[in-house]
Order: sequence, then C-alpha cells, then structure tokens
Amino acid sequence: MLRNCFNTTLLFLLVLISCSTPPKKAAVTVEVSLKDRLKIRADSFEIDTDYVAPPGDALAHHTAGFAKIMCSAVYITGLDPDFAAESVGYFASPYEHRSKVGKPIIDRDNKAVHIDLPDGTRRTAIYTGDQGCVCLPLNSNKLNFDPKTITSKLPGGNSTPWPMGDNTSNQPFPSALDKAQIQAAVDAAFSNPEGLTAGFIVTWKGQIIGERYGDGIDQNTPLESWSMGKSLTGTLMALLIQKGVYELWQPAPVPEWADKQDIQSQIRIGDIMRMSSGIRFRAPQDPDFDPALGYPDHLYVYTGGVNSFEWAATRPQQWPPNTIGRYRNSDPVLTNYLVRLGVESLGENYHDFPTKYLFDKLGMRNMVLETDPYGNFLLQGYEYGTVRDWARLGNLYLQDGVWNGERLLPEGYVDYASTLAPAWVADGRPVYGGGFFWINGDGNEPIPKSAYYMAGAGNQKTFVIPTHDLVVVRLGHYKGSSPGNVDLRKALKLLIEAIPEG
Repeated sequence: MLRNCFNTTLLFLLVLISCSTPPKKAAVTVEVSLKDRLKIRADSFEIDTDYVAPPGDALAHHTAGFAKIMCSAVYITGLDPDFAAESVGYFASPYEHRSKVGKPIIDRDNKAVHIDLPDGTRRTAIYTGDQGCVCLPLNSNKLNFDPKTITSKLPGGNSTPWPMGDNTSNQPFPSALDKAQIQAAVDAAFSNPEGLTAGFIVTWKGQIIGERYGDGIDQNTPLESWSMGKSLTGTLMALLIQKGVYELWQPAPVPEWADKQDIQSQIRIGDIMRMSSGIRFRAPQDPDFDPALGYPDHLYVYTGGVNSFEWAATRPQQWPPNTIGRYRNSDPVLTNYLVRLGVESLGENYHDFPTKYLFDKLGMRNMVLETDPYGNFLLQGYEYGTVRDWARLGNLYLQDGVWNGERLLPEGYVDYASTLAPAWVADGRPVYGGGFFWINGDGNEPIPKSAYYMAGAGNQKTFVIPTHDLVVVRLGHYKGSSPGNVDLRKALKLLIEAIPEG
C-alpha cells in the first residue's frame, strides 16, 4: 500500500514560520536540502514492506572484504602488501576497521590471505586464477564452485597494432593536435603525488594520444576498478539483448519473482539498469542511511560469503519501479543474475562468455572478473582491468556499439546508456543514465554535459566525450581519491581546451 505522506517536521516548521512572521514583512523562504527533499519524495511512494538486515557480525564482514582486497592487490595487481594495506580498496573495508584486526597474513604457498579477528575468527581469501580472488564463507575452507581456466584466442598483444593489440608504432601523433598541450594534460593527472594516480590514458578518434603510469604500473597491470564493473555488467546484458535472449523493456525474468502477482512482476530490465528497480536494499549512499539498522546489503553482497544473486532476488520492494533513483548494488547484482541465466540458456559457459563475446572482440587481454563463493560474477565492483582495456570498452561506446564493422551492442543502446534516467531526474539529480553509466548532466565535471562515464570508488573513471571524440581513463589507488580527483579535473579541463569540438 502506498503511503502518500509528507514530512511532518518540515510542515511544522513552515507553519511556525508563517505564524511568527510579522504581516508587513516579506515571507520567509525555508531552504530544504537535497537530502531532505529526496527523503520526502521517497516517503510519498513508500511501500509498506519489512526490512531484514543481513545476518552476521559487521567486523567479520569488513574483514572478509579486507582479505579479498589484499588477495587481489597482491596476486592480481602485484602490489607490496604493506602498501596495499594502507592504500587500496577502502570501500569494502574502511581503514578504521582494518585497525581492529590482525595484520594480513600473506600465504604465498597457497596463494591466500588470512586475517584474524580479536575473537580468533579467521577470514580467508584465495586466489583462484582466472576468477581472481574469492573470500571463503565464514567457517569454511572451500568454494561452492570449480574455478575455470579462461583461454583467450587473441594473438600476442605486443605484435598486434592498437586497438586490437598494444603496438602503437604505426600511429604517429595526429597533426591536428598540439602534442605539448596533450602531454601537459596527462602530466596534470599526476601533479600531486598524494593522488596515487596509477594510470591515465587519452584516446582521440580511437587513437592513443597520451598515456602515463605510476611507479610499478604499466599497460598490462590490472588495477582495482570497482563500480566501473557496473557499466561492464550493462554491456554484457546488451550483448545478450543483441543476441535476442532478452529485450531491454521486458519484465525482468528473475526466477524468484516468477510466481508473484505483485509489483515486482512490473520491474523491467531497463529499470534495473537505471538504478531504479525500487528494491529495498540499504546502501551507505542512501540519504536516510542509518548505520544503527545493521550491516548494509550494499556491502553484504561483496563480503557475506553468500549466494549474492539469491540475496538480491529475495529482497522486498520499497518503491514502484522507475519511480525513485538510488545507487544500490541490488540492481547490478540482479542484472548479473540475468546475465548468467541468459548465457546458460544459450548453452554457453558462463565464466568464459565475457572473454569469448566481448574481450576477445575488443582486444582486452587483462580483465579479471571475480565471483562470490558460488561462482557468480560480482561485477558491481569486484573486477580488475588495465587502463588500456577500459579505454577499449569506452571506445566501443564512442563508436555506437560497433567494433571492426560488427555490431556488438543493439542499435539505440548507447543512446539509452547516455540518456538521463527519469527517476533520477524526478529526484532532482540529473546524473545517472542507463546501462549503469553516470552522466555529466549537472555539469559537475569540466567537460560537456553530454559526456557520460563509468565510475568506481577511489576515483576510477572512464569518460566517453562524444563532442570531442575522446575517451579518458584514470585509475588510481583508493587512498589518493580526493587529491587524485583534483588532478583529474585539471587534466580534463586542459584536454577540453586542447581538443577541437566536432
């Protein structure tokens, strides 16, 4: 039942001000913050369903996240463990929680990381190979799936010209551009060492025109990319739509919703990929988030050691679909669930599908997609990629989903991804689009408002700027997020000044 209500506290303030204002003076305007407006509007659409918080101890969950982050940093990126513990991946394990547990034990013989809690509980993450690092469930020493070795059919990257490979010797710098200006923009992205920028690349009309890396990092280093994986999730769904497995605006065929005659049967795939499903799924980004209500679902699907697809699919509805926009991991997890079902309906191998139908098509050789203990891709944020590989994916979108003459994404999908989501606009936040892409609709970034981008925690960004034929990628270590963002904005401003429009 919808509760059409308004905030009684705000109403009381309005009445109080009205009654206390002298009749001959101008009326007083009450300023309501965006946070309060979001809560008031959401309350007016609220569905009366119960919320059940994720079970388990919060510190044990955070520590599971810490173990996984350390495992990936050491065995995938190749970082020094002490540097990783101080600098990488605070999202699933904030620094204040790391200080409450033992020092990570790097078990190189078994390619694992162990971390002990004060009560003696141990959380362990293991390196599986092509499925990256996976945290074992609490009190378990095994996974619930058999990791698969992924075999790429791509030839060697060093001998293959860009973009299908990494050889750029046959691509002289474009005469239409000023090389010194471009280099100044690239260097600006590294101007503050505290920004911990790890890699930065600029492509113009598909050609690399600027590139630089931090210490110990090169073009083949997979780096934490976090929620840029959400846009990759949308891309995998788009591949299946192009293959005829799904339609963008069909009701989402989530098995747990199949026998229901309620509002969840009305949720469309396109709503989910606009972060507008309306699923009750608490996230720290919620304007009314209250830590006292328990560990958030948004993190639990990373750290809980559970079947993440099942958890997301069994949460109740909070609002009607396509009504309220909220940044919650329920939606990319549900999309990944549908991707698995769709891939398996084709008789294809789930873990091999991204490489076979996307990465090998684009020349992406170094992506590592991680899973939960049940083998479900956690591409809401557990994936590692190189700067060049993210640039390739960005250029697929710049080219309207066509690569080497083959249409990979459906016609109109890039328009969907780069168009503002109605529920977010109604909330007064013109910043989110379709396919799990952000949009510069509020002009916050120093680039055109039509630009759209993949974004991940720690200031991981892949910008697609159609007006200037640009794709710009910045990856960095989490601790440097704030100063790194200052440098990124400087670099973007210089690029827009240096590159002609059109």
